[in-house]
Order: sequence, then C-alpha cells, then structure tokens
Amino acid sequence: MAVALVALAGCNLLSSDQDNDTSTGIINKQTNSAAVEAQTEDKAEAVDQTSGETTKIIFLHHSTGGVIWDGGVADWFEQYNADNGTSYQISEQDFPQDSPYGWENYPYDYWNIWVENGNDLYYQEEPTLVALTADYDVIIWKHCFPVSYIEPDTGNPDATSSAKTLENYIKQYNELKIRMLSYPETKFIVWTGEEETRSNLEADHAQRMKQFVTWVKETWDEAGDNIFVWDFYQLETEGGLYLKNAYAESSGDAHPSTNFAQTVASYFGQMIADVIEGRGDANSLTGE
Repeated sequence: MAVALVALAGCNLLSSDQDNDTSTGIINKQTNSAAVEAQTEDKAEAVDQTSGETTKIIFLHHSTGGVIWDGGVADWFEQYNADNGTSYQISEQDFPQDSPYGWENYPYDYWNIWVENGNDLYYQEEPTLVALTADYDVIIWKHCFPVSYIEPDTGNPDATSSAKTLENYIKQYNELKIRMLSYPETKFIVWTGEEETRSNLEADHAQRMKQFVTWVKETWDEAGDNIFVWDFYQLETEGGLYLKNAYAESSGDAHPSTNFAQTVASYFGQMIADVIEGRGDANSLTGE
C-alpha cells in the first residue's frame, strides 16, 4: 500500500517599523476514470523495500511555507527514515501558482479550486482533489498571513465570496470538509492560519483571527476522521494575538525567521509522521 501527503502554505509581504514584541521563547463532475486509475497505479509502484509501503508527501505552499521547508523538513524525513526503517517521501510546490490562477491561497481559493470546480482534474492549471488524491494519500494545506485580515460579518455567509469574513471562512471550511471526507482513503493535514505581526494588523482583525483558529481546532476538527490540524498558530503566537517578533523576519515582515523555521520544521515533520502512523488525534497539535 502506498501512502502520501500534501501540504499547502503561502503569503505576501507587508512592512512596518514598529516592534513592540521582545519575547525570546521558542523560536489547507467526476473525472476521467482511466486517468485516475493510471495515476493510482503509478503511486502503487513506489514500494518501500524495508516495510513494504511508501508514504508520498506533497507540501503545497507559498513563501512562508517555503521558509519552513528550508528550515530542514526534507532533512528531517531523511533522518527519520534512516532511524525507523520507513520510506516517507516528501516533496513541495507552490499552490496555487501565480499564473494563471493567481497568488491567493485563502479559504475561498481552496473552496473555489477543490469544491466549486473540484470535479475535474485541474482548474486553471491547479490540481483538484481528484488529481491530488490519485497521487497522494494525505493532503496538507494552509493559508498565508493575509488570511488574518478578517473583516466584520455581514450576516449573510457566502461560500462563493472571496471577502475575508468569519462567516465566509466557516461556510467555505465546512464545504471543504465535506469534500475531504469524500476521500476517506486520503489523510489531510490542515495548518491553522498564520498570523501577522502586531505592527501590521489591527486588534479587531487579530481577535477575529484567533476566533477562527479556535473554531478550526475546537469545532471544525473532529477526532476519528481523515482530517488533522497542525497548530502553527500556537507555535508562532504562543497563545497571543500576534506572531511574535522574535519569530518573525522582522517586526514588519511576518515571514518566519530562519531560527524559528529550523525549530518548527522538526515539529512539522513529527506531526506528519504521527498522522501516517495513526497518532494524529492522540499527540500534540503542534508536533512538539
């Protein structure tokens, strides 16, 4: 049996001179059946010579995800395989691409690609879950820090709207959950959304972001299914409202610092291994 993982991340850069944080803590129509069958056969060919199975992992991301990746994710898996006799193969790519879809990876965009247009193999050259689940058995996805610019609700939640509101996020996530549950042989790992630095985000936006993350962890995520959450938000905020400046590239740049990325890359790797090995609901959401 082959097992595989997919992960998603990304972001844009804002700037500011303010730095109020001095903490020094630890640094997510039916397709052509023949195409799917062929992809599944290709996946099954990759068999681990030690354990009899290979886990294929794809990490879909933008710039923040790239920083964490460069913190040593691939090296972590190389060492884990050597120590444990496993064959977990991880790769990465940008998702969505800047063109033709556009550099947006927020709840609306995953809903748009995977739900609204998710019955084909590709939408605007981006793989849908039809394509991804044919090649991978676990899909990990996330948003970049502009996801935290959450505006007040209107009272009319609309999954088809790209407006960043809690009501829209919740509706989009619920529909994404239904779609993911329709692939029970695939495991999904969803990063909690990334937060901004204090200098780049108003307090009301930060409060709504914390509400969203709490909802994802305590309501949307359920034990016993094929969906798991990695709590990146807790790691970067340590329970506060903002990305700690000690963990950021700078007080005005919410990309992770190199030191923070090197620390949490191992937590990310451990969370993935826990999910593969059946401990996804039992161990820490941060992978520590």
